[in-house]
Amino acid sequence: MTLSTIEVMIDAKIEDVWQVVTQLENVTWRSDISRIEVLNEGTEFVEYIMDGYPTHFTITEFHPPTDYAFTMNNDNMSGKWRGTLTKRGEQTQAVFTEEVYAKKLFLKPFVKRYLAKQQKQYMQDLKKHLEK
Repeated sequence: MTLSTIEVMIDAKIEDVWQVVTQLENVTWRSDISRIEVLNEGTEFVEYIMDGYPTHFTITEFHPPTDYAFTMNNDNMSGKWRGTLTKRGEQTQAVFTEEVYAKKLFLKPFVKRYLAKQQKQYMQDLKKHLEK
């Protein structure tokens, strides 16, 4: 199991950050995925990265505007993601934690670095979209 957490301050209202993070129909702000397919009335979704590789997600917590969590699964890994938003004046503190299990032994040495890279890119995309 690999655990990775990223924390950033975003110059945006907590409600605006929540809306962007949880609205699955609009992902044009994300540089790492091509599309999302929403399933089961929004309780599940499939994310497709740019080369078309899918990852299935099931939402496990949805408490606006502070707590959002889901499980994730694809051929290479399974895990959990949790996002916590906290209002800090006119800013929002975002703390996102991923817990990932590599399904293939040869992937285990690369998971920590891959997660850190993915989280950093996600936060950069999110801040760029919200702080424009």
